[in-house]
Amino acid sequence: MTKTVPTGILYGLGIGPGDPGLVTVKAHSILTRVPVIAYPATLEGESMARKIVAPHLDDAANLERIEIAIPIPMVEERDPGREAYDAAAQEIAPHLNAGRDVAVLCLGDPFLYGSFMYLFTRLADTAQIEIVPGVSSLTAAAAAARLPLVGRNDSLAVIPAPLDDGEIIARINAHDSVAIIKLGRHLPRIRKLIESLGLEGEARYIERATMEGERAIALSAVGDDAATYFSMILLHRRGEATP
Repeated sequence: MTKTVPTGILYGLGIGPGDPGLVTVKAHSILTRVPVIAYPATLEGESMARKIVAPHLDDAANLERIEIAIPIPMVEERDPGREAYDAAAQEIAPHLNAGRDVAVLCLGDPFLYGSFMYLFTRLADTAQIEIVPGVSSLTAAAAAARLPLVGRNDSLAVIPAPLDDGEIIARINAHDSVAIIKLGRHLPRIRKLIESLGLEGEARYIERATMEGERAIALSAVGDDAATYFSMILLHRRGEATP
């Protein structure tokens, strides 16, 4: 008779945009009982995700927890990231096979530009997986800017700034409300595109929403320095979602 090997659960844990108080009750419950947590980190070992949940980990001080840092190169090329997630999946799998639950921390929501989706694609065929939604940076930025995103029959587009100019303009023109993410060094170019459409007066720049140093200001008030990783532009073609 073949002995059944116990299998742990892999949790894709959305932990919100930055404020530890926005970690959901369900995510908190999982954090205080899982024996293994994994999280993205810089090549130097720093992890914003780990910092966000730190107060909640203290609620389970008696738990002997294993931590797996996943060093992710912050580059636009895909190959280094693929290698990092390949390695992380190989490190996580033995814990699951040994019956240990693993919570993978994901900023914002796991399936909205979330890093967890890359582990999901690698482990979905062999692991039992539960996705725990989180507060997204998109809704956090709207709250910080006091700018309703959409109302009534409005459409919303989330546009990555690295796209080419023509594609960005086409997507802005096709929707009532847009969020432009992944700004970084693209900020000056995106500003010029918005100006060319006559929409700069309707655009807001939000930086580090819900975190220390949060800013939500008119795009026209922002300098041309590269934007931080935790930033986006929100604009509504009417200026607001409630005419």
